[in-house]
Amino acid sequence: MPVKRLLTEFGMGSSLRRQDYTETASRAVKDALWHNSINLAELYGKDKSDMQITVEVGVQNPDAVDTDAIAAIFPYGQVTVSARKGGLDVPRADGGKPTVIANVAISVALDLEGAA
Repeated sequence: MPVKRLLTEFGMGSSLRRQDYTETASRAVKDALWHNSINLAELYGKDKSDMQITVEVGVQNPDAVDTDAIAAIFPYGQVTVSARKGGLDVPRADGGKPTVIANVAISVALDLEGAA
């Protein structure tokens, strides 16, 4: 059986004043991860390191996201992070830096060949 996506989780994060796109994306990832406790790999007799994790980050300035820092949040698995245009920058009435909002989608896939 080929690699099969088994789970997708969504999260949202924000940076109210610093306009830190990486921290905003990090908060969105943690928001998604802290909403579940799925032992997906073990359900199929696989090791957690076998999980193929794809993280898609949506922010208004994708080039400002340190994708290596986002990947480092995950304690296991084969992690791929991509940042693209999305999310939202909310202007401030006082003319200061906008509030930055990031959205993430985290997908987990496994190679199910020989799965229990």
